[in-house]
Amino acid sequence: MILRGAFLANPRSTTTTAIAAAVRRGDLADAEEAFASTPRKTTAAYNCLLAGYARAPGRLVDARHLFDRIPSPDSVSYNTLLSCHFTNGDVDGARNLFSAMPVRDVASWNTMVSGLSKNRAVEEAKAVFLAMPARNSVSWNAMVSGFACVGDMSAAEEWFRNAPEKEDAVLWTAMVSGYMDAGNLVKAIEYFEAMPVRNLVSWNAVVSGYVKNSHAVDALRLFKTMVTDANVQPNASTLSSVLLGCSNLSALGFGQQIHQWSMKLPLSRGVTVGTSLVSMYCKCGDLSSACKLFGEMHRRDVIAWNAMISGYAQHGDGKEAIKLFERMKDGGVKPNWITFVAVLTACIHTGLCDFGIQCFEGMQEFYGIEPRVDHYSCMVDLLCRAGMLERAVNLIYSMPFEPHPSAYGTILAACRVYKNLEFAEFAAGKLIEKDPHSAGAYVQLANIYATANQWDDVSRVRRWMKDNAVVKTPGYSWMEIKGVMHKFRSNDRLHPQIHLIHEKLAQLEERMKAMGYVPDLDFALHDVDESMKVQMLMRHSEKLAIAFGLISTVPGMTLRIFKNLRVCGDCHNAAKVISKIENREIILRDTTRFHHFRRGHCSCGDYW
Repeated sequence: MILRGAFLANPRSTTTTAIAAAVRRGDLADAEEAFASTPRKTTAAYNCLLAGYARAPGRLVDARHLFDRIPSPDSVSYNTLLSCHFTNGDVDGARNLFSAMPVRDVASWNTMVSGLSKNRAVEEAKAVFLAMPARNSVSWNAMVSGFACVGDMSAAEEWFRNAPEKEDAVLWTAMVSGYMDAGNLVKAIEYFEAMPVRNLVSWNAVVSGYVKNSHAVDALRLFKTMVTDANVQPNASTLSSVLLGCSNLSALGFGQQIHQWSMKLPLSRGVTVGTSLVSMYCKCGDLSSACKLFGEMHRRDVIAWNAMISGYAQHGDGKEAIKLFERMKDGGVKPNWITFVAVLTACIHTGLCDFGIQCFEGMQEFYGIEPRVDHYSCMVDLLCRAGMLERAVNLIYSMPFEPHPSAYGTILAACRVYKNLEFAEFAAGKLIEKDPHSAGAYVQLANIYATANQWDDVSRVRRWMKDNAVVKTPGYSWMEIKGVMHKFRSNDRLHPQIHLIHEKLAQLEERMKAMGYVPDLDFALHDVDESMKVQMLMRHSEKLAIAFGLISTVPGMTLRIFKNLRVCGDCHNAAKVISKIENREIILRDTTRFHHFRRGHCSCGDYW
């Protein structure tokens, strides 16, 4: 009886705490279930669930309905609903609620200043700030964050200098994030190193900032410092950033270490970390681990499904991608615009042209999703790979917005396959018009002329590049061996084991020719004699990386190689033969997809 009385006197000790715990771990379904099972719903219980809705975009209607059911809403109720309006970008609704609030405390004013700042209405936030009856550090932090958010770092600097309290990590982190977003890493690190006190958010700002600014190596280095030297335990946001860094570097070994390490933490079971791990494994070439991990996830949101569908698509397994798409819909998960990009990509790499066209035409009719430029770009790619170049060009002309340059790049690449000079010159002209200093269009056009033996036109394009001071992006391949990245350029002479690599290539060349391999001289794009062309082909960066992988790993071990440009046709043919000779799986990722070479065949079915 004493225990029962204590429970009735303090219901927050059980049910309200359960709601709050579910909200903290981002599990709204559990929070709603705990709330529904609460026999006596206090204002505190309502406020806990309301806080969950405030953190989750797209739940504003639910929040309003819940708020209207609160018998006696207090200031926390009003402030939480105010925050919910801002989370959903409903600035007008927030203004109206703020005006109608019976009582405003400091938190109300701060929520208004912070919400306006985050929604880029900084001048209005400034007016509210000046009208506040009382201010605290949160008020100043919101203003500094607001100006940093819109990229006005000079104003952010001024507000930072005028802030009465300089010990708050939030204030300093706003400056770090602002400079990271502006791409000024030097200033960002200056503020980070000068911080009087750092918290997890501060470390996350630098780790994610490095990744956003293509400094993934620095991000991984700082992460190691954070967890070992500073002894700061990461959260889901940290792990998502560092796993994205692993993906960008194709650093599978480090990603596996992060996975093993994260398994010791409760957050490893969350959707965010699970999805980041699935994405990392897909992008680092380990599709089987991604599939296993996805299958073990207890909860999957649309982002998790998208990651796995996209993974199948990038690895050329379009049929599995589409099966997963159907499972996702059958499970009641509504696809979004990113889902259809993933599905269309699967169709591109598998030649499922008709299904792709059906998806593109049905996404608005059945799901209310307006096609974006990404979907149109996918459709151009789908049509080009199927040889329907004229239809692809017509689709570009019919777009309701300016085509993305990648659409013209796709046409240009297809013109080389289908030897169409007319459309090649059209696409190259459009690309050069948009960006006269980008090398891609010139190089592709020169390659198409070279394939057609029109060397005068090749010389003309190269003079054109020289006149416009265009520098060609050098092609290179890389791979990770025992945690060390090895990079190769075509005809590389700098690698310390280059002589052993050349010896291995010479051995492979003899065995390849004995199995019927004939070098495809269309991919030796220099006006030299045939023997020199053959030698140049055997020194392509992909072949150098494959040979190095073979001499540096145990027999039977899978090789994972990455390239910054599209794999050439001769290297593609050679990799098929080498996979059979050496009885190895060779996984090669270029700018468009993964190729899995096994026993003389490629997963792309030579449709790429």
